[in-house]
Amino acid sequence: MTEAPYEIVRSGFVAIVGRPNAGKSTLVNALVGVKVAITSDTPQTTRHRLRAVLDREDAQIVLVDTPGLHKPVDALGDQVNRSSVLAAADVDVIALCIDAAAPVGSGDRWVAERVATGKRPVILVITKADLADEATIARQLERARELVTPAAEVVLSAETGENLEAFVDAVLVHMPDGPRFFPRDMTTDQPLAVMLAELVREKVLRMTRDEVPHAVGVALDDLVYDEGRDFHTVRATIYVERDSQKGIIIGKGGEMIRAVGTQARVDIERLLGTGVHLDLRVKVKKDWRRDAAQIKRFGYGEGL
Repeated sequence: MTEAPYEIVRSGFVAIVGRPNAGKSTLVNALVGVKVAITSDTPQTTRHRLRAVLDREDAQIVLVDTPGLHKPVDALGDQVNRSSVLAAADVDVIALCIDAAAPVGSGDRWVAERVATGKRPVILVITKADLADEATIARQLERARELVTPAAEVVLSAETGENLEAFVDAVLVHMPDGPRFFPRDMTTDQPLAVMLAELVREKVLRMTRDEVPHAVGVALDDLVYDEGRDFHTVRATIYVERDSQKGIIIGKGGEMIRAVGTQARVDIERLLGTGVHLDLRVKVKKDWRRDAAQIKRFGYGEGL
């Protein structure tokens, strides 16, 4: 009998979908066990569609983290929405994430109508269970069932780890037999340049507020490795749309940009496994969110 050319395991793709700030990226990071997606309290933090790999001895689940679906107001919004819809169109399972602490509303219905349809099984996921009591969660489940007919329901907390294994079990039921799609030591398909730029953007999102976060884009300009010193030099540019936003990010006497760089460097050193010199600059690119060419340059939505 001829041996199979590759190992057969339970393997497939699950799209993690939901409205902005539903806890999708935090869930993906918790499942994989390492940071592959940036997180913040700012809605629409995720602009890239990325794949994260959850590898087990007898299974490989590819988690497709998607930008939060929302009613777009500019070209950037159109692109990230398109990315999410495309991601949900070619998977084995859809995980519809509902925030336990936020009322189920028209935004969740809008998402469900666009991605949670067809023959693919939908797992209803109530996230952030650590932020809500049992009565609130029960109400969330009842309202969420009006949006979809789920194949399974999981109430979990990515922060505490509650029911993460229950989520994996619910997904595996619907995974077909097949090959491992990625090497076993691979955790994400994101290009290194994108991951470095996103780590910088994450710190800007966490340290600024109001109109600034949505107007921020980051591009990696240079990455140089000194083998003798085992040291990387990383140069990146933070783009904003207004001079006033540039002033906020630089801060008085450069205080804000130094703080962004200090915090980003910690994560970049962890990612690269070496010492890092991080050189950040801030430039104004007026109304870049309405410029398709600039959006593509940053790799947002389907720009990759």
